[in-house]
Amino acid sequence: MAAGTGTKDDPWVLTTPPGTSSFTIYRDDVSDPELLVCQVGSTTLKYLARAIDDLHTWLTEQATWVPLGAADEQKPVAAGTVEAWGRSDDNPVGGWYGTRKGYRGRFGMYLPPLLEALGLAELTHTPRNNQMRAI
Repeated sequence: MAAGTGTKDDPWVLTTPPGTSSFTIYRDDVSDPELLVCQVGSTTLKYLARAIDDLHTWLTEQATWVPLGAADEQKPVAAGTVEAWGRSDDNPVGGWYGTRKGYRGRFGMYLPPLLEALGLAELTHTPRNNQMRAI
C-alpha cells in the first residue's frame, strides 16, 4: 500500500513501475469533473478521476497482462497498451483522460501504480516493458 490517504494534504506517494522515480497523486473531488492531480517534480499532470474505475473495468475485460506503453502526449503509442487505451476514442470518455493539453500523456506511467496501491491491479516492476492486469 502507498503512503498517504489520497487527499491534497496527504497525497499518495508512489513509485513509477521501474522504481526509478517517485511521485505524488491525490483526488480532487471538489473540481468538476473530479480529477487526479499527479505531481512529478515541478510538473503537474491532471487526469479524470473516473480513470481509476474505467481502467480497472477495461483491464478486467482484457483478462490478461497488458503492456503499459507510457509515452509523452506528442509521441505515438503502441496499440493494445494502457497508454493507447487512455487516449482512445473507444474508451468511456471518448479520448484523453489527461486534461491539461501538452501534459495529457504518461497515463501508462502514473495510473498503473495507483491502481496497484488501491489493490485493483497487479504490476510488473522491471527496468523496461512493464505490464499490468486486474485483480
